[in-house]
Amino acid sequence: MSSTVFLGNLPPWVTADDIKAWLEAENLVADSVKVIRNPDTQESKGFAFIEAPNEEEMRAIIKRFDRAPLEDRLLRANQAQPPKAKSARPAPPRAQRQLEGAPAGQPSQEPRRSRGGKKHRKPSGPPSAFAEELAKAL
Repeated sequence: MSSTVFLGNLPPWVTADDIKAWLEAENLVADSVKVIRNPDTQESKGFAFIEAPNEEEMRAIIKRFDRAPLEDRLLRANQAQPPKAKSARPAPPRAQRQLEGAPAGQPSQEPRRSRGGKKHRKPSGPPSAFAEELAKAL
């Protein structure tokens, strides 16, 4: 069983050194701390992984930091879950056509589907009296 702690809801300024200092101040031990960052911008994604040396230390870290206040937030700490395996999903139809040699940028031969949301529906029935007056005024 993994002894890794997920520490989430971190402010963007938090570094691995900050977390190590917090752990040291609480007499907690960690083998490693990794703050997860956006690879393009190097900004923190707001969470980190703490590798504890054993299950007991992991539970102590979780107990200390779960729901601990930091600035205007509550931190979240729990046992890290193993990463989900990436499933091999088929490409969407448009991408498949491009892979099969259909020229990019040409309109699809498939009919467009309605988006279905209220915002995208055309009004049904006759316009209201207000709409007619507004159209005359404009």
